[in-house]
Amino acid sequence: MTSSPRVLSIQSHVVSGYVGNKSASFPLQVLGFEVDSINSVQFSNHTGYRHFKGQVMHAKELEELVSGLQLNNIQHYTHVLTGYIGCVTFLEKVYDTIQDLKKVNPGLIYVCDPVMGDNGKMYVPETLLPVYKEKFLSLADIITPNQYEAELLTGTKIASEEDALAAMELLHSKGAQTVVLTSTELGSDGLLICLGSSIKGGERTAIRLEIPKFPATFTGTGDLFAALLLAWMYKTNNNLQVACERTVATMQDVLARTYKSAIEAAGADNTPTAAQIELKLIQSKRNIEEPRSEISSRVLLNGKS
Repeated sequence: MTSSPRVLSIQSHVVSGYVGNKSASFPLQVLGFEVDSINSVQFSNHTGYRHFKGQVMHAKELEELVSGLQLNNIQHYTHVLTGYIGCVTFLEKVYDTIQDLKKVNPGLIYVCDPVMGDNGKMYVPETLLPVYKEKFLSLADIITPNQYEAELLTGTKIASEEDALAAMELLHSKGAQTVVLTSTELGSDGLLICLGSSIKGGERTAIRLEIPKFPATFTGTGDLFAALLLAWMYKTNNNLQVACERTVATMQDVLARTYKSAIEAAGADNTPTAAQIELKLIQSKRNIEEPRSEISSRVLLNGKS
């Protein structure tokens, strides 16, 4: 066992900007984690720009990288984090890889961000969904879908908090000890609702957090959320309430700084460009270490599961 927690992060990479591994690695490092990265895609920038170039990685390339780790006996991790994966064969190889890593360290925590879509639309091939449903739900310790992804994974419609609690219970029944719906449209126009549920020792805790919306569209926020939740669950000994509060508070700090910077760069009457509204992660180092926003959660359930 290494002295510092060690994460293998498998998700997208961009040369410029902050999504995927670029969004997750720095916050984890700031919070004391060693981070090894494998890229599922390598693009010049995220796909919200007018142009992007790059490559999609395939299963054989993942297999070669993991083989190198194994040959050097450097495949001992405390955590695995996965995000955007756009190729079904790559996803299946990720499943095999995590199984092997859990044999090396049976205490390994796997955090799965099942990046498949948002706002009612899938932006990965539909062939990935059954792999997540049939294999990854039983493998993941923590899963962080958004509302639409939770609907895809459970085959249910989420139109109320009761629906969300039932969907999270269904995801628990598949194997995940902790489920966090990172964003739902169950609040008002100015609020997103984050819902979390965790089962420990036969006791289920469920919480609700209100998140003020910014009048802008950001990219890389889900990747940042999953990384922060991984870190704070570890640092709080799996205290769901405190971990979610600190995660959301950090998100709000980062987004507030990003939004302010983007408006200043674009001018008050203009919509910021994709480049202007890239997450201001480096500038938010102190907020990552100690978030300043006041975010409190409300307990919805606390008792026998």
